[in-house]
Amino acid sequence: MKITTHILDVSRGCPAAEVEIVLYRFNDPAMAPEGLQEIARGKTNADGRIMGWSGDIGVYKLRFETKAYFTRQGTTTFYPFVEVHFELTGGDHYHIPLLLSPWGYSTYRGS
Repeated sequence: MKITTHILDVSRGCPAAEVEIVLYRFNDPAMAPEGLQEIARGKTNADGRIMGWSGDIGVYKLRFETKAYFTRQGTTTFYPFVEVHFELTGGDHYHIPLLLSPWGYSTYRGS
């Protein structure tokens, strides 16, 4: 199954480039965090996207390293990182966008 993500900085009205994101899989969700395995790591491109990660059925976590991004912008943020947990249950594509500002965020399953 394909996993993609992107970040839109709603405070600036543009994609958030060069944000490090780490994808983890829970080998056993009941044992978290001991059952957590890093699957992939990357930085968003100029359009704020990471494309082409893959996963199997299971529970995952995306960790968005937001503090470094806002520091580069000269902006203080309340959230040094954002973690989004989600479950792959079948199908071919999961898109997890992050709408981000220094003082809030929102996420959803995109297409």
